[in-house]
Amino acid sequence: MRAAHTVEQVRAAEASLMATLPDGTLMQRAAAGLATAVTDLLGGAYGRHVLLLVGPGDNGGDALFAGALLARRGASVEVLPVADRVHEAGLAAVRRAGGRVVALADLIPPDVVVDGIVGIGGRPGLRRPALDALRAVAGVPLVAVDVPSGVEVDTGRLDGAHVTADLTVTFGTHKVCHLVEPAASACGVVHLVDIGLDLPDASVTALQADDVAGLLPVPAAEAQKYTRGVVGVRAGSARYPGAAVLSTSGAACGLAGMVRYAGGAADAVRARHPEVVVGEGRVQAWVVGSGGDADAGEALAAALRDAVPLVVDADALRHLTAPLEASALLTPHAGELAAMLGVERTEVEADQLAFARRAAREYAATVLLKGHHTLIAAPNGRVRVTTTGTPWLAVAGAGDVLGGLCGALLAAGLTPYDAGSVGSWLHGAAATLASAGGPISAPDVAAALPRVIADLLR
Repeated sequence: MRAAHTVEQVRAAEASLMATLPDGTLMQRAAAGLATAVTDLLGGAYGRHVLLLVGPGDNGGDALFAGALLARRGASVEVLPVADRVHEAGLAAVRRAGGRVVALADLIPPDVVVDGIVGIGGRPGLRRPALDALRAVAGVPLVAVDVPSGVEVDTGRLDGAHVTADLTVTFGTHKVCHLVEPAASACGVVHLVDIGLDLPDASVTALQADDVAGLLPVPAAEAQKYTRGVVGVRAGSARYPGAAVLSTSGAACGLAGMVRYAGGAADAVRARHPEVVVGEGRVQAWVVGSGGDADAGEALAAALRDAVPLVVDADALRHLTAPLEASALLTPHAGELAAMLGVERTEVEADQLAFARRAAREYAATVLLKGHHTLIAAPNGRVRVTTTGTPWLAVAGAGDVLGGLCGALLAAGLTPYDAGSVGSWLHGAAATLASAGGPISAPDVAAALPRVIADLLR
């Protein structure tokens, strides 16, 4: 499990550990990890030109002590202060190792820039000296120390000018901004350096492959189709039969024992999936809404009458009334979530974590907010972030497959929170496998699911 802690949690853990260690030990640990990461990025330190952009805090100190280590390994290290003061001990270490302080007017293009402007205690946005320095080195590979300067660490928001890094080297734990968009995209690749922090449980996490494998519903030796769960699909319509086909494709991934279809596109479903049972009947979970068109409201009402867990997507989301009494997983994109909450789409996109949590709380349901990094928010405030996937997954019908897949996991016995988290992870991994770096379609994603699942279980 990848955990993302808040600034307050990190600060408390650092203070507790520093009380047991000699002064400066944590900074030296961070600097050593940072110097190693920069060396790896460059393919070696000797003869390389490293520029440190340094602000006044401990983040700048980490950069300076790392610069001293790089200078001792043969790098040419220059320091460009972007504040009235910098970490004095760190600057002295750089100078002793042969580094030097430079002015903006004297910059020579470096091989790499290290962003030590502000750290996790900094406010969003950047001041003029930092912006001028960043403009002067535009296009040079950039390594951020702990977090890209200028982002909102605990929310993932971007409010004002900020650094966009190629690599972020963080210490002790991931922070929320490393996982949550839009700030996550400013982090580039995130490399975690263990500095020995003892941290509490985090409310924002990201499943890893082993976690997903441990949550997958695996049939027992004596299993039969009904004990493995029956997932019902009320999706598609005469106008959008493809949504029914894609939803049942996701549901028929093999994680549930049987798929039942009740909707207005039965012929299309039969033609594609002869194993799907068409008609009303008992199910352990429903998938409702994708391509439902004018039928979506009645389909949702019928599913709610069964009093089983359900996945609500697309057209059916417009018919929800908060709070829900059913056990539900809601799967909106940003525009649909905005409509559910009566706000603008741009507001949701700018503050995804806050709005996903708000919707989960108001609707008393788990909310899966689709995006580059999909968020799965529970009513109690816990959030899982899905980081699998590929930009090629942004294709029509992919969400229909995801809804069916999550419904299969609900029918097999997972909670809405686990079903959304595991389903989203599998969906992204299947897209990556199917893509192999190129374009895909929604049926490709559904077809790749069994292979992804088999690989996890090996």
